[in-house]
Amino acid sequence: MKTPLVSLRRVSVSYDGHDALKEVDLDIYPDDFLGIIGPNGGGKTTLVKAIVGTIPYRGTISYSPQLFRGKERLIGYMPQQSIFDRSFPISVLEVVMSGLQGQRGFHARYASGDRAKAQELLRTAGIDGIARKPIGEISGGQMQRALLCRAVISDPKLLILDEPANFVDNRFENELCRMLAELHGRMAIVMISHDLGTITSVVRNIVCVNRYVHRHDSNIITEEQLRNYDCPIQLISHGKVPHTVLASHPHDCCPHTRTEE
Repeated sequence: MKTPLVSLRRVSVSYDGHDALKEVDLDIYPDDFLGIIGPNGGGKTTLVKAIVGTIPYRGTISYSPQLFRGKERLIGYMPQQSIFDRSFPISVLEVVMSGLQGQRGFHARYASGDRAKAQELLRTAGIDGIARKPIGEISGGQMQRALLCRAVISDPKLLILDEPANFVDNRFENELCRMLAELHGRMAIVMISHDLGTITSVVRNIVCVNRYVHRHDSNIITEEQLRNYDCPIQLISHGKVPHTVLASHPHDCCPHTRTEE
């Protein structure tokens, strides 16, 4: 039986007395590639912040010894770009290297190999030419690439991505899918995305979040949503919904937005 990297048991998070997440049970395994979907405000980002440990929660989150290198927890995290202060006087290369602070500490010096590793990641992402630029002078898509490099520079065992395809063009979105498929050979990946085309093209399993959380061990999408929405993907929902349905589950965790007949 596989041992989870991360196990959540009865995890709840509240803001101002309102539950953002309620009684969440979820396991993340070493070979997982999970796509997290759900409505805005449903708790997707709250879920990953609880896993990363940046917000308080009730319940239990357990981490496998595989997730540690000494005292360092091997979780790479790419947050939504909107929370990153682009006015901070730091270069793209320094942003990437800051992903090593868990290993080196905030005041430790970087080794020469660290700089070379960061440069190679930037080259792989196609942005090595802007390594010296201040982050306030780069585009949204370039920022997303830099943040992805930052998230993986420490060789994590679990990579968590919050809307990584935001602000990127179609070419980089395709490149992102290729990069993630390659990274998945070395680490588990959890990815939040509102773009179901991205989700279903790369992930293995889907986790639905709307206060409650339910994991579907499938990324299968039927053709019904194609007909209803005239797009090359489908929405995923549950229960009494007038479109595509995955297996039902106990909690009504996904929004049921009915259209007018």
